[in-house]
Amino acid sequence: MTNDNEYSIGKFTALETAIANGEEQLVKQLLAEQPMQDLEKSYLIDLAKLSNNHTIIKLLEDAPLK
Repeated sequence: MTNDNEYSIGKFTALETAIANGEEQLVKQLLAEQPMQDLEKSYLIDLAKLSNNHTIIKLLEDAPLK
């Protein structure tokens, strides 16, 4: 596993936690760091929909893909 891979896993976990906690500003910061895969994006949008946080859902929908 490379450092890039470890960073991606750590960032993804941080995004999951921030979404679950409703931390909109942290989600925005983490999304600005690098684009994500389509599957990751779909999963995170589904996770955000569980809490019905429209701001986070919109941030995720607007996030760039790799």
